[in-house]
Amino acid sequence: MATDIETDMTAKTPEATGADVVTRFAPSPTGFLHIGGARTALFNWLFARHHGGKFLLRIEDTDRARSTDAAIDAIIDGMQWLDLDWDGETVFQFARADRHAAVAAELLAKGEAYRCYLTQDELAAMRAEAQEKRLPFRVRSPWRDRSDGDPSIPHVVRLRAPQEGAVTIADKVQGEVTVQNAELDDFVLLRSDGTPTYMLSVVVDDNDMGVTHVIRGDDHLNNAFRQLALIRAMGWREPTYAHVPLIHGADGAKLSKRHGALGVDAYRDEMGYLPEAVNNYLLRLGWGHGDDEIISREQATEWFDLAHVGRSPSRFDFKKLENLNGHYLREADDARLAALVAPRVEKLAGRALTDAERATLTRAMESLKPRAKTLDEVADGAMFLFQGDPLPVDEKAAEVLKAAPEGLLAAVTQRLRGLDQWTIEELDAAVRAEAEAAELGLGKLAGPLRAALTGRTVSPGIFDVLLLLGRDVSLARLDAVQHYPAGA
Repeated sequence: MATDIETDMTAKTPEATGADVVTRFAPSPTGFLHIGGARTALFNWLFARHHGGKFLLRIEDTDRARSTDAAIDAIIDGMQWLDLDWDGETVFQFARADRHAAVAAELLAKGEAYRCYLTQDELAAMRAEAQEKRLPFRVRSPWRDRSDGDPSIPHVVRLRAPQEGAVTIADKVQGEVTVQNAELDDFVLLRSDGTPTYMLSVVVDDNDMGVTHVIRGDDHLNNAFRQLALIRAMGWREPTYAHVPLIHGADGAKLSKRHGALGVDAYRDEMGYLPEAVNNYLLRLGWGHGDDEIISREQATEWFDLAHVGRSPSRFDFKKLENLNGHYLREADDARLAALVAPRVEKLAGRALTDAERATLTRAMESLKPRAKTLDEVADGAMFLFQGDPLPVDEKAAEVLKAAPEGLLAAVTQRLRGLDQWTIEELDAAVRAEAEAAELGLGKLAGPLRAALTGRTVSPGIFDVLLLLGRDVSLARLDAVQHYPAGA
């Protein structure tokens, strides 16, 4: 049963609903937009859009030694690629340092903070004593109840946190979580050089930006209790918290680079995924709507809530992501897909594509995309269209050509050369007629024909290949492989 103090320390601020909802994504620009950060941004975006509220972006660049312009650009680029638009201007935390320091001064004036003159040696001795007693290290400063310090001497400013009772947070994901105030310490608000700490800056910015819901990874859950003490010291409105379990690798271990903990730019540039597939997959990492797996942006916005965010860590599975990406590849507009694939084809071909070749690539999408799960696979599948003379023939295709009945390719070449029109219907009829004349099933003829035309044993349908290559290229390639000995 809660004591009176515990009851008083339970969050009581009414939860914002509807258009009053304000969420934020607040990454540190010390590297790329991590895939876990992208999921946090997505959840915040969806929650705000579901309620018709605001989604804000704050760059927490107070670590000046590690924050870089390149990282800021990478974060914004990743957000834009995922189509996670934000409301208003991007807020840069470092630019607000004076405001953060002013709040610390206000806390000092109210008696909610104090100047602490503990030296590094004294702190080290306190830490060693805690280790010797096998106790967690928490600062219990003798300056908490002293006022005889000299402000001109180097010092930090600490929050005078409550030491009795407990705090309970009604977390929207974790449920009710209680921490005894005795477990918290008087954390630093201003460093000895006068610069504000992360803990102070976050609270001030969330308040000033009107953030109503703090949705973030559960590695920040402990911070919530310390931040709540600061919020209450200022008498500010308390946000609603939702701490989402982190993403783990397929083996259950904490997500690392070997599991896929890369920047979203790697999923786009190196792995060839579509943003809608990444969004769909990240949505399903920790949130669900019945048995639905394929969820559009419109459905996600309509359905998203915090009640269906799971409490257990999700496991990253590339196979599931690939399958989703395959679905979205098949659904993608051919012109858009060709524009995304073209640079990958050019990289493989080592040259730029002509306008005519780009048009061919667009026409090829309908045949190529059902067989692929990534943009790289689409590009690889399209290479037979853009390779010159002589056509590279891989080992498996060479074996198929050598095993083809003698004269088979010559006969089908002659039949194709005699066509008046190079259409699917004419090509279909000619190839089937030759297969019948040779007393072969269509597959027995299609195999050598595919190998001769593409240099591979896997490709789009053989009639699509003939149509995409056109009469001249198709006949030239068929003529070029007549030297393969039968039955070799």
